Amino acid sequence: MVAATKRVRRVNARFTRSESAQAEKIRLATRWRVVFFETLAETSNVSQACQKAGVTPGTVYDLRRKDTAFGRKWIDALCEGYDILEMELLHRLRVGEAKDAEGDAPFRKFDNANAMRLLAAHRATVARGRALRDNRDEKAVLDSIDAFIDKMRARSAANAKLLAPPPSDEPDDSQ
Repeated sequence: MVAATKRVRRVNARFTRSESAQAEKIRLATRWRVVFFETLAETSNVSQACQKAGVTPGTVYDLRRKDTAFGRKWIDALCEGYDILEMELLHRLRVGEAKDAEGDAPFRKFDNANAMRLLAAHRATVARGRALRDNRDEKAVLDSIDAFIDKMRARSAANAKLLAPPPSDEPDDSQ
């Protein structure tokens, strides 16, 4: 009896360790993606995002080809990155470079010419990404409008039944 209890406990302990190892693998597998997309949005640089996430560029390019959800997140991150870059560039062009404490040199060197080239080079990619994102948003809006109209029709039909005169038991003499 005691041996059987110990055996059950050992099996349960192994199962728990196995489950926790599996959960850890899943957590790590999703964690690199979070780091990758955050870095891609910050830098608009796939190589840099891969390096920070600890994966190879081949891995992410293969995954982008195979997994459409991953590809959509990739485009969204790039669009966000280009939006950030565009806003930063506009700010610097309007306000000027931020200066250090003494007011002498720029606080952080920013290459406006390269930023402009990057924005121009990827204008089509960003436009496609925004169109896809807007199209998804448009579909969600249209679906919600359709659902609202269906509810209105159902209410209207219910109200029509309530307002309809009750059927009479007398035969119709109009014939």
